[in-house]
Amino acid sequence: MRTVRGWFRETTGGLPRTFWYLWTGTLINRLGSFVLVFLAIYLTQARHFSAAQAGLVMGLWGVGGAVGTTVGGTLVDRWGRRPTLLTAHLGAATMMLTLGFARPLWAVAVGALLLGMFAEAARPAFGAMMIDVVPERDRLRAFSLNYWAINLGFACAAVLAGLAAEAGYLLLFVVDAATTLVTALIIFVKVGETRRPTAVATGGAPGRAGGPPRVGALRTIAADRVFLGFVVLNLFGALVFLQHISMLPIAMGDAGLSPATYGSVVALNGVLIVVGQLFVPRLIRGRSRSHVLALASVVMGVGFGLTAFADAAWFFGLTVLIWTLGEMLNSPSNATLIAELSPAELRGRYQGVFSLSWQVAGAVAPVLGGLVREHAGNATLWLGCAAIGVATALAHLLSGPARERRAARLRRPEVPVVPVTAVQPPAPQPAEAAATAPAEPVGARTPA
Repeated sequence: MRTVRGWFRETTGGLPRTFWYLWTGTLINRLGSFVLVFLAIYLTQARHFSAAQAGLVMGLWGVGGAVGTTVGGTLVDRWGRRPTLLTAHLGAATMMLTLGFARPLWAVAVGALLLGMFAEAARPAFGAMMIDVVPERDRLRAFSLNYWAINLGFACAAVLAGLAAEAGYLLLFVVDAATTLVTALIIFVKVGETRRPTAVATGGAPGRAGGPPRVGALRTIAADRVFLGFVVLNLFGALVFLQHISMLPIAMGDAGLSPATYGSVVALNGVLIVVGQLFVPRLIRGRSRSHVLALASVVMGVGFGLTAFADAAWFFGLTVLIWTLGEMLNSPSNATLIAELSPAELRGRYQGVFSLSWQVAGAVAPVLGGLVREHAGNATLWLGCAAIGVATALAHLLSGPARERRAARLRRPEVPVVPVTAVQPPAPQPAEAAATAPAEPVGARTPA
């Protein structure tokens, strides 16, 4: 019992209070995330759209998400984390209801586009807030806990959405909108702005926390080949991973399985993560992140590749369990690495560009998957996913050392910030500078 208590304290203790408010909002929001899980089934069975039309609608969701993350990342750095997050959640709840009542294809397509834009505009704001309030030493734990909450909610939502769909698909949209509003309320009441005011550091060094805002931030990101290389690799991984939302339900339907069965099978993804994700930080701590990411890519590729041979619910469930193991290894390593590759004053934009890889994949994956499946066959689609996984793993091994060198350069201790309006004190002597501690993140550090 003492061992379990010690593990629990080590896993959850000492994180800032603000993190737990964000964590709670994530859990509630994901518990009601019914729509995206069943969107492909809803479009083909309730709205009677063709597979190509359904792929187009889901692709437009991804296009909207690409716009949302790009605009959201800029707003996060210029307007603030909190107002961006609140606006995104309120807009997403509104568009969720609008999409539920839309009937013609054009109205559904526009609704999906706008919903994707608002829903994904929240992603860079949330990521920047997490990095703002959680010290670097605790981020692996924090991101793992947040990912655990996402998948606990997802597992419950997949099962509950399958039951709700039997009562009527409109209920999916209503519940999803309601939980999004509850999340916005938690942020409004409990979470303050975490962005530090524009400040100058001693020496005004650019590219460091406290430095002056850079001119041409997007040009700076465009010139960051190490970061963009990582984003491209994430894009390929996302193209494979998102097939479980677009093509997997169609493949299971063709095998004669019901929407409720799909919900139960895909819920295994969340269940496995809930059971095992909190043990992953200890498992991968101290190991090469490039090796972990490469292994994750191979495991995910194998899992999706085996879908080519699945013809029964248990077999589909087995493939889900395999690629989920890869997802569990990939997520915390991905999140901590992006945090370390992002200069503090460009944190929102870097989060936005990284999230853009997911939105591009969200737009391309259903369309590309549908075309491959239609013209080359189901087996070609899933075996192609396996090939992409192996190629991505090799690329992680080759590019990993450059990423770690870049992260090490940005990991140097931050210089304490001084607001622009304040009078700067004299530069500290070397002995004084060595004794100066970094500024405490916003949000009191309290036990969980």
